[in-house]
Amino acid sequence: MIAFVRGTVADVTLGSAVVEVGGVGLELVCTPNTLATLRVGAPATLPTSMVVREESLTLFGFLDEDEKTCFELLQTASGVGPKLAQAMLAVHTPDELRRAVAAEDVKTLTTVPGIGQKGAQRIILELKDRIGVPGTVGPGRVAPAAAPQDAWRAQVHAGLVGLGWSAKEADKAVETVAPDAGDTAAPDVAGLLRAALRTLSKA
Repeated sequence: MIAFVRGTVADVTLGSAVVEVGGVGLELVCTPNTLATLRVGAPATLPTSMVVREESLTLFGFLDEDEKTCFELLQTASGVGPKLAQAMLAVHTPDELRRAVAAEDVKTLTTVPGIGQKGAQRIILELKDRIGVPGTVGPGRVAPAAAPQDAWRAQVHAGLVGLGWSAKEADKAVETVAPDAGDTAAPDVAGLLRAALRTLSKA
């Protein structure tokens, strides 16, 4: 089991990052939120979770230990695999998921592509007593870094397409949330992605 990866970021793509560790490039599948914090050439330490399948070994990377723990816990619910668990963390923070489960908020959970009403109810039933209560950002957690103004559109678009929306739907959602980005030099990519997903779920 690889618990974490520490090294230099060699590459950042639309859905993953390559971290060089001892001369070896390890590819980590990450959410857009996590990818937004990484810069090529900069050092990074990412908690990881390895998913082993008969035909593949996939290493998932996370912003912090809380996100990793939530990712692994979500997969204990019936019908939730690594891809859906990652999609849930792309749309909602761990604390938002805890609040939704604790409050039996089916509507919030169904904003995640791939989760219907029955699936949300099953997740709530199976995780309500185990997912914990919302916490706060502390020493072990860092607020996500924001991306440059010109980059957020591509990152949000890539995140939406990666979650199953068409390029046309993603384009429309990006334009819808563009006013939320304002003129700031460093817009909140994770927040904009969630806003875009909310607009798509209402469509």
